[in-house]
Amino acid sequence: MKDLRTSYMGLELKNPIIAGSCGLTGTLDGIVSMEKHGAGAVVLKSLFEEEILLEEKEQIKELEKNPLIYSGLSETLDYLDLHIREENLEKFLQLIIDAKKTVSIPIIGSINCISTIDWVHFTKKMEEAGADALELNIFLNPADFKSKEFEKAYFQIIEKVMATVKIPVSLKISKYFTRLGLSVKALSETGISGLVMFNRFYAPDIDIEKMELSAPQVFSTPVEQHETLRWIAILSERVNVNIAASTGIHTGEDVVKMLLAGATAIQVVSTLYKNGPAQINKMLTKLDDWMSDKGFNSVEQFRGKISRMYGADPAAFERMQFMKHFSEIR
Repeated sequence: MKDLRTSYMGLELKNPIIAGSCGLTGTLDGIVSMEKHGAGAVVLKSLFEEEILLEEKEQIKELEKNPLIYSGLSETLDYLDLHIREENLEKFLQLIIDAKKTVSIPIIGSINCISTIDWVHFTKKMEEAGADALELNIFLNPADFKSKEFEKAYFQIIEKVMATVKIPVSLKISKYFTRLGLSVKALSETGISGLVMFNRFYAPDIDIEKMELSAPQVFSTPVEQHETLRWIAILSERVNVNIAASTGIHTGEDVVKMLLAGATAIQVVSTLYKNGPAQINKMLTKLDDWMSDKGFNSVEQFRGKISRMYGADPAAFERMQFMKHFSEIR
């Protein structure tokens, strides 16, 4: 086996594959299974900002003020209230404690948040429970026509969290920024240790017979990785934080591509649901075989090799590639 070790947010990982935040990482058995099948780290199933606020009864009025949380649809709070009875915050903290006692891989806590309402104090409790790092999945929907401070909220949330915890903090972002490159560069200079690119939004389908919205495709498909690949290649040499690739990564070949683009770590979820946790071992085997075939002994020997091809002007490089490939299509 080649040297697959990597350092992500200052955490030493035995390999770059991280089991991303999902139901499979929401139980101790699930976390143990991820370690058993080779995961280098685990991101716990996310807590929602709404869950933290709703459990603290004095925060309900604040919760109701946010139209993204409560828009007159009573089932929103009804669902959250029921969900919290089943999965309360103490259980979440206990999961961190138990996981740290049971597995040796890093445990990364996760919060899915949409505002700067006072939920941030809970990050300190996660740190005290033993979380090795924290991932903030800031879920600001680009379809929100009311918010005029879409991108400013990212910086406000980061500032509050960074003042609360000492463990490394990563930011899971969407690709919906006015100027993605400049925004990511600015976010990388806030003191965070990592960026996860990208999260996925709810994208409904339409049932034309019933003429109503229907359930979307829950799991990612391999084609979704190309935007991630492109932006990691553009940005990995231009930011001073580690980047974790996310969305559309299903095979060992996909892992190799992301590492060549400059990713430090790779988060996988959909492929674990489709193929089981054993898929991690298969992906690692492919990575090891590819490295042997190409003569690489460690991940660091080839990580970012493609990113460096972009040179000083990625826009000019992409324009050249576009002209080169598409001008020949008839």
